[in-house]
Amino acid sequence: MRVDWLGEWFADIHWLHFATIPVFTGVIGWLINWSGLWMLFSPVRFRGFTVPGMRELATVLPRKLQEVPGILQGGIGWQGIIPARAAKMGSIAVDKAISKLGTPADFYQQLEPDKIAEHIVTVFRPEIPGLVDEVMRREHPRLWRDLPRPVREAIVERVQVQLPAVVGRVTDEIGVHIDQLLDPKIMVIDHFQKNPALVVRIFRDFGQRELNLMVAFGFIFGFLLGIPVAVVDSIFGQWWLLPILGVVVGWVTNALGMWLIFEPPEPRRILGFTVHGLFLRRQDQAAEVYARIIAQDVITLERIGDFLLDGPRGDRTRSMLATALRPAIDRAAGPARLAVRVAVGPRRFDSIRDQVAEAAVGRTLVPFRDPEFSAQQAENIRVLVERRTKDLPPRDFVEMMRAAIKEDEWMLYAHGAVMGLAGGFLHLAIFGVS
Repeated sequence: MRVDWLGEWFADIHWLHFATIPVFTGVIGWLINWSGLWMLFSPVRFRGFTVPGMRELATVLPRKLQEVPGILQGGIGWQGIIPARAAKMGSIAVDKAISKLGTPADFYQQLEPDKIAEHIVTVFRPEIPGLVDEVMRREHPRLWRDLPRPVREAIVERVQVQLPAVVGRVTDEIGVHIDQLLDPKIMVIDHFQKNPALVVRIFRDFGQRELNLMVAFGFIFGFLLGIPVAVVDSIFGQWWLLPILGVVVGWVTNALGMWLIFEPPEPRRILGFTVHGLFLRRQDQAAEVYARIIAQDVITLERIGDFLLDGPRGDRTRSMLATALRPAIDRAAGPARLAVRVAVGPRRFDSIRDQVAEAAVGRTLVPFRDPEFSAQQAENIRVLVERRTKDLPPRDFVEMMRAAIKEDEWMLYAHGAVMGLAGGFLHLAIFGVS
């Protein structure tokens, strides 16, 4: 009886209709993963238009809909999921990886404070005459004008002679207090938020091969899933089956694509085959790319200098460095110190000293912002980040790359489901009901 039923079913199959279903689902699977990658990375900046009242409406929408890029800002459009979550990825990158790669003190030591001090002295020494002259003309022009030229030159020369010791003390002070002055998390989040294209680069530079493979597997997954769909459709022959099953195929195809890239973090044997997340298979190569980007664009001497002076803790940095510089300025006055102090008065003398110290702070750290010198020192950071990224447990590594988008993966799955639904209706329109 069963053989007769199978024979009848086999004889009644409309083979063109049957055979085109896996082909359709395969092509749709390819399109789903291809367009899904576009949704992940593009566009880097939000593109769309503002809708009056949308911002207010967004506050009462379900939380999942609020996560769609642009909705909370009152717009309808799109921004790549990864660049839209750049700040979040920066936060997770610090929590999951960078904080484990090294403390602020570790990064600072890798930048070789001794070489930084030498560079500061080289760059700063020619500016000392102008700095002293500028402050003295502003604070006490008459005294400065009345001092004999040899005395003025002697003061400048004493400052220049003491400069290496002063700068050494400054870089040492930064090193001692670097954990209080530098916050890598704020620095990374701020940089990623301002440069979302950098986050895209992190994925693209080391994962393009795996991403292309994910697109190719979209066709394979879609084709294989299309075979049972064709069988079910040929048995029941209902017009609504293909669109509904297309939703399932689209959702599952995208879910399998994401699983293929990130899971499992550790190699596993399944049905005799070794299964391992595609990104995880090349963690060492990924570490090299990641380290290069972090060292060249994120944790650089140039950006550390900017953060120290202009970041949220910049006032503390300036105060600390000015305190370190004041004794040196006192010593620079040499034997004339007491006479000058009596001549201008203690308060005026202290004001001059403080003004010189505060003016020197900014100029002392200007060499931090030298792009060429920063690039030279970046190699040490790159080596540190690369070595420790390679040593990260696979689970931490995959979380660093995936956690920022995990909550938004439903958008990709929903997009796959919609395309699967459209594919089912398209097949129905061309070939009709089985």
